[in-house]
Amino acid sequence: MISLPVTASLTMPDLKFEQNAGGIVAGIDEVGRGPWAGPVVAAAVIIDRDQIPFCLSNSIDDSKKLSLVKREEIASRLPSCAKIGIGAATPNEIERLNILGATLKAMERAFNALPVKPDFALVDGNKMPALPCPAQNMIKGDSISLSIAAASIIAKVTRDRIMTKLSLRYPGYGWERNAGYGTTQHSKALRDIGLTPHHRQSFAPIIKILSLS
Repeated sequence: MISLPVTASLTMPDLKFEQNAGGIVAGIDEVGRGPWAGPVVAAAVIIDRDQIPFCLSNSIDDSKKLSLVKREEIASRLPSCAKIGIGAATPNEIERLNILGATLKAMERAFNALPVKPDFALVDGNKMPALPCPAQNMIKGDSISLSIAAASIIAKVTRDRIMTKLSLRYPGYGWERNAGYGTTQHSKALRDIGLTPHHRQSFAPIIKILSLS
């Protein structure tokens, strides 16, 4: 297992790290470490370097830099030129494993959900999940690796859809807009409505809000 931190440059993500690694390379990223509710979701993406259209590769970036419409568009096009695996860890697992442990578990599940097994993995951040192949950590990898950036988009779109569906079952928290993050509406709903089974009860902001109720 290789773990060599790589820092981001100011350029758009590209495939040079994937090309240097050789073989089948997966990019892995996650979303949802900070919200007060919902799962943490990870994605693993293997881009077919011979099949991805230039116009698509040129539009892929860190999901946080893209609009909702752009993320949805890219996510809908990626399956035609990439293999995708998705994994998640529930709020109960977050409570049991802590958020870092749950994040790594979600990454492992995303890797294992891939339809083919990579020869190498590029993992966003500075912590390495348990993977059965050589891997490299990349700090701010979603800004420099196209595979990691694509994984960040898939993870973000997937998690937003989950939270939108949950908002129909648990109205009032604004999850269809805030994705479980700690907005004013979410804080007020916690005081007025209370906890749901999808809240992360050990998170300090929730403990503080409930102590005041």
